[in-house]
Amino acid sequence: MICRRLLLIIFLSIVGTNVISEGATAPTKMIVAYASISPRVAPLWAAQEQGFFKKNGIEAELIFVRGAPTLVAALTSGDMDIGYTGGTAVLGASAAGIDLKILAVLTNRVTYDLVARPGIKSAEELRGKRFGVTSIGGTLWMAAVLGLERVGIDSARDDIRFLVIGDQVVLSQALEDGRIDATVVDIVFSKRLNEKGFPILAEFHKTNLPITSSSIVARSAFTRKNPQLVENFMKAILEGMAFVLGSASKPATLKLLQRRLRVSEKEAEEGFADIAIGMDKKPYPSMDGLRNIQRLMKLRNAKLANTKVEDLVDDQILRRLDERGFIDKLFVTYGVK
Repeated sequence: MICRRLLLIIFLSIVGTNVISEGATAPTKMIVAYASISPRVAPLWAAQEQGFFKKNGIEAELIFVRGAPTLVAALTSGDMDIGYTGGTAVLGASAAGIDLKILAVLTNRVTYDLVARPGIKSAEELRGKRFGVTSIGGTLWMAAVLGLERVGIDSARDDIRFLVIGDQVVLSQALEDGRIDATVVDIVFSKRLNEKGFPILAEFHKTNLPITSSSIVARSAFTRKNPQLVENFMKAILEGMAFVLGSASKPATLKLLQRRLRVSEKEAEEGFADIAIGMDKKPYPSMDGLRNIQRLMKLRNAKLANTKVEDLVDDQILRRLDERGFIDKLFVTYGVK
């Protein structure tokens, strides 16, 4: 009798241990790199702060990396799992034989404002001037070149002197300090500069100028090896996007922007407006945006002329989630109109 009881206790202890172990599966760690600090990073920040990553079994570590080349190098080496960056990173990687894919694009058009130092009253006066960018060949640089084209300025012909300064916070400060004559920045920064007397020469967010901006990118090998993990990541990002676009969660989004961008409540409102204007509710990559980037990049790298931009996109997971009604349900939940 004692022996049977002892065997029963041992059995129950083993079963109980297994149940606890299975029910308390540790979340999978993912390292996510992002290459800019702007309102459009809000879905990523929200996914972390609101627990959407944990909800999908992910422990996400978000790391800010200055410049797409560094981010691509980190993805290639396996130090980072997912990148939140522009399409330029993927095109540049393809020229180097690195197989990165765009999984989704949250912003498919230029949303920056062209801001200059006091005394410059028109785009024509930018000829021969110093123009601040984050990096040469990066998304902000691409947007600047495309925007300047829209207002009749050819950056090569008109001797636009691009200077690598830093992210938009640093660019804004450089303009105030007189180290550059002009730059392009998001609305949240342009409005602040304008209030200090810096003229806004063009509002590109009011145009429909295609570019591949805020994108989710990953190595093909990583996606093939971890399809469910990548799908869970996409679910978290899509919920983060719905959260920041939702009317009910606007107060929380404004606080997030104030904290992450280090701006006032009023400036956070401008950042929220920037998100509403620039973010695509169904984040499918725009082929026109990729072709615009390819057109500019192939001037610096002839290899890119033969690249098929369609081959740089892998939106299967996004389409599958969309077809299931996952995105539409999120919109209903968060009151996205």
